[in-house]
Parts: sequence; structure tokens; C-alpha cells
Amino acid sequence: MITLKHLRYFAALAQHGHFGRAADACAISQPALSLQVKDLEGLAGAPLVERGHRQIRLTALGETFAARARAILQSVDDLTDLARAAESPLVGTFTIGMIPTVAPYMMPAVIRRLIEAFPGIDLRPREAVTGKLIEDLAGSRLDLAVVALPVSEPGLQEYPLFDEEFILVRPRADRLKPVPSSDMLKEMRLLLLEEGHCFRDQALAFCHMSSNPQRELMEGSSLSTLVGMVGAGIGVTLIPEMAVASEAGRADVATARLAQPRPRRRIGMVWRKTNPLSEHFIQIGGIVRDAHASLGASGAAPSGREPGQP
Repeated sequence: MITLKHLRYFAALAQHGHFGRAADACAISQPALSLQVKDLEGLAGAPLVERGHRQIRLTALGETFAARARAILQSVDDLTDLARAAESPLVGTFTIGMIPTVAPYMMPAVIRRLIEAFPGIDLRPREAVTGKLIEDLAGSRLDLAVVALPVSEPGLQEYPLFDEEFILVRPRADRLKPVPSSDMLKEMRLLLLEEGHCFRDQALAFCHMSSNPQRELMEGSSLSTLVGMVGAGIGVTLIPEMAVASEAGRADVATARLAQPRPRRRIGMVWRKTNPLSEHFIQIGGIVRDAHASLGASGAAPSGREPGQP
């Protein structure tokens, strides 16, 4: 008889395309996962996987089987969420993800407030780029994600939380120079996050630059790295306002607000539309807003602004 264990292991293999990575994702040994998939093929009466030297490929039946397996597992997870929704207050394991340009500055405060509001919650926080968070939401490996909106995924509910501006970071020696326009930034050595970060795409859009510019761009893996590079005199960068208090004081830099219309992003939450925990999520949204408001109270105002600039 086909079991949920069979389906979960096969769905992981279909997702990762590799027995070793699928086994790691399921927290079991590779031989154990391989045995379960072989057992499933015996029950199905036909091969589901073409086994190659490095990767696997699903057969035509395997593709159909994987789609059905994902649908069944999603329904099972929805039933679990329905049972959790009946709990008041929220209890049990809860996975929340945040993008890397939000998590370092808000995750600790959000976790603290969530534990206070829901003493029975078992929080599993996660930091990842938007694409990975969306993938984990779709696969029911994540309950809720805090990302930059919009994500425009038909199966996800979007819930706006707050807007924030992008702040210019430049060497302290340049603090009295006029604040460059977006067109001027395009001609400067602009430091950006590496591919995969939505904040990179937003910065490029503000500067009217292609994601594959003709000239080479300097890249970093984190906002801390970018600000440090600016302090070393390599170039300039843009960071979200919530990062100013944490990052700008660590390097020899000055910050300034850009001219109107200032670039900004909208931060919000996303979750599966089928998840019955929506009322709890809206309550969590208020907690995230409070955490963000506390950042403003901690003195995150940019320094080095031009005279007369608001």
C-alpha cells in the first residue's frame, strides 16, 4: 500500500533531482530513501525514475506521479493547518522566513514578540532569498514569509505591512558633496548585493540599469559587506532604512536621503491562500509592524544629509 512516507520521499526526489540532496532534505540516509522510492515503483508497477550517474530524471509516469503526490501532500498539510487553526492561541511548530535584507534587523525583535504573544509556539525562523522562501511556502515547508512585495504568485496571499526608503551610503569624505541623482548613480561605482536578492533588482530599477550591465558591477553577499566596501573607498551603495542604525556605524561612511521621488520598497507577508491560519497571520502582521516601529525609535535616521534636505 502506498503511504505518505512514500509520497514525501518521492516528492523530495522530484524536487531536488538527486538522491543525496533529497535524502538530506528528508533527514534520512540515501540508501533508505532509495529503498522507499524503489518500493514505490514496485507498488506503481512501472519505473518512476531514470537513474543517471549524477542526477535523476523522472519518467513520464514519474512526472504525473510527482504532481499527484504534491497535491496529496498539500491536502494533508492543509488538514494539519486546519487543526492548528482551531487552537487558540497559536501553538506548536511554526516556521517563519525572512529575506536577508530584513532578517538581521527585525528577526530578533519579531521572535521575542511572538514568543510573548504565543507562549506555546515552537518557532523555526529561517533566512533565505525570496525565491527560496516562495518555493518553501509552495512545498508547505514554511508557514509564513516576510518579503518585499509584490511577489505575484497566484497561490499566495499578500499582506502589506510597511514601506521604507532606500538610503545612500558613501564614504565619509564625500558627506558634503551634493547627493547624486539616480542618473548620476548609474555612472558611479555602485556596490550591489549578488544575484538572487530582490533588493539588488530594486536598486538597479531605481538607477535605470540593466540586470546585466555592460560594465562590471561590484557585488557583495550582505549589506554589511557592501557598507564595509564603501568605507574602504571602493564605491557607494544603497541600503534599506531599517539597516542604517546597525550598518552605518560600523564603517567610515556617511548616509543621505536621495532626492524625490525617493526609491522605496514595500515589505509584507505572504502565505498560502489555502492556509486556514489567516486570522493568526494578520495578528502576527501587527507584531511585525510593532517590531519595525521599534527600529525607528532606536535612532535609525540617516546622517550626513545635505542642508535643507528633509
